[in-house]
Amino acid sequence: MIYLDSAATTFRKPQSVRAAVLRAMQTMSSPGRGGYRSARAAEELLFRTRSLAAETFGVPSPEQVVFTASATHGLNIAIKSLVPPGGRAIVSPWEHNAVTRPLHALGAEVSVAAAPLFDDDACLRAFQKALRRGADAVVCTAASNVYGYALPIEEIAGLCRRAGIPLIVDASQSAGVLPLDLTALGAAFAAMPGHKGLYGPQGTGLLLCGAEAKPLIEGGTGSASLLQDMPEFLPDRLEAGTHNVPGIAGLEAGLRFVREKTPESILRHERRLIRRAAEGLSRMDGVTPFISEDERRQVGVLSFTVAGRAPEDVAEALASRSVAVRAGLHCAPLAHRSGGTAGTVRVSVSAFDGEAEIDGFLRALRTARNP
Repeated sequence: MIYLDSAATTFRKPQSVRAAVLRAMQTMSSPGRGGYRSARAAEELLFRTRSLAAETFGVPSPEQVVFTASATHGLNIAIKSLVPPGGRAIVSPWEHNAVTRPLHALGAEVSVAAAPLFDDDACLRAFQKALRRGADAVVCTAASNVYGYALPIEEIAGLCRRAGIPLIVDASQSAGVLPLDLTALGAAFAAMPGHKGLYGPQGTGLLLCGAEAKPLIEGGTGSASLLQDMPEFLPDRLEAGTHNVPGIAGLEAGLRFVREKTPESILRHERRLIRRAAEGLSRMDGVTPFISEDERRQVGVLSFTVAGRAPEDVAEALASRSVAVRAGLHCAPLAHRSGGTAGTVRVSVSAFDGEAEIDGFLRALRTARNP
């Protein structure tokens, strides 16, 4: 199978990730629940992983790194910590339902900083205009999961700092390839999944906390057990229940894999593959790839449409030829309304893909269009 759906999850993992998950299942129990060897091993794992993430993403202390089940979990904590029911939020036009649905559930007034695709100047002007009205928070993706557009997040963060409005960064498609320094951005929170660009297992994620947060769920933490309120201190305040120790072990190994290869080299590799795919698609009649003229504005995600064919039909035809892609709205209807599409076929790559996968995909698409 040619797997080109890494924006959903990086299916091919480093061997070190698989080995770490198995080793944790064999040697580690619940952290903070005992002084015996397997519990201590789990505690040490959690501290190592927090420390590694803090160093990687510019977080002042490991305690400000919170383990979550997903980026969606982390975004819910961040949004519901900053935006009160009926409050106001500003979002980019490329947001995922992981952002827009929590805001809708809060009954928030949502202002979209609308701008054309791949247009940084218009994007910044739109944010600047929206910020003049004030808001409880700005929520902005660092890279669109539909089009791969890498937003000017540093500049957006600067606008938020000057306006005195807290920023939540959705790093779902950028963590592991684009730089992220929580301290330099001055962001209140940044959320990311473990299973995409960090090459960890599903069911893992990180929330980087630069502001006070409210618990999303309450329960046992292994600390301050006499209290019936959640502890006031991080990370315990946000980590009720038993940790996903095997998943965190895999996440630590994934973080080390990314640091060893370096995000810069992974990004160069992915951009080269995406350009190759876009060039091949642009040579096919009726096929429209959505790609930035400036490669610095795109990560390893590429959407395209085929005239006269529903995206789902194209993806199904590719699946029958052993090519895995994503089709439809990609859980981001706002992004499609903003980009002028009613659904796309999405190709997304990882460090484990090469030119052979891209060329195989292009051959399969040609036969799918001309059976």
